[in-house]
Amino acid sequence: MSFVTIREDLDQGLNDAWNEASKVPGFLLESEARFLGLVAVSLNVNGGIVEIGSFKGKSTVMLAKICQRYGLAPIVAIDPHNFNNAELQNRKTSTDSTTYDEFLANLKGAGVFDFVEPHRMYSGDVAQSWREPIRLLWIDGDHSYKGAKADFDAFLPHLVPGGVVAFHDALHEFAGPIRVFVEDVLRSDRFGSAGFVGSIAWAQFRPADGELFRKDRKELEKAASPLLDIVKDEAELRGVAKLRFKLRRARVPRSAMSPQDWASLINRPR
Repeated sequence: MSFVTIREDLDQGLNDAWNEASKVPGFLLESEARFLGLVAVSLNVNGGIVEIGSFKGKSTVMLAKICQRYGLAPIVAIDPHNFNNAELQNRKTSTDSTTYDEFLANLKGAGVFDFVEPHRMYSGDVAQSWREPIRLLWIDGDHSYKGAKADFDAFLPHLVPGGVVAFHDALHEFAGPIRVFVEDVLRSDRFGSAGFVGSIAWAQFRPADGELFRKDRKELEKAASPLLDIVKDEAELRGVAKLRFKLRRARVPRSAMSPQDWASLINRPR
């Protein structure tokens, strides 16, 4: 089965989507945004796209512009918009107001208001009644271990075989994304190809033949797992601990891939 097909006008599609997404405040790098757009439009599996953690809509706009261009289903964007997560606290972002109005304004400004289905709720509350298949599960919400683990466990049962789960800030100083990625993804034979692009950790869900990718996952785990001991206490890193984190992170391969290289990685026979 060919899980990925690269469209002829993909570069232009990604350029146009990033042109709008870049106008929205947020923490998503261009290489990360383009990777999300690539995954969103290229996977040949059924299901929707679920975003957990929208903030002001940077990744939401990127994904929605792609879906708008190619006639795909709207993005499901889940966020209580109350600033209650470790990432925003650690980055000293103001917590005295909601992001919801600005989020909606950014969707309208990018012309994608009708391509986003917002849920101003906690992800756990949405998960209780969720029944739809998912092809891309984008987790960028609560970066604590408890939060990231809860999001992963709640929505993974709806990820279709061949779909992709991706965590943001897995290579930043948060325990949740990197720990869940190493412990629940890289160490599991339910997953196939995996990697990092910037600070995004991603993996393809392959419950039927994930064991065939065990060697590749083990190599990636070897590079990423040394970070776990440094962030496990979920305390702000300072001094020597911060330096150790940066040194170990430098050993994790995280370069952007061309669409063709990513397609070859996902589609290679086993």
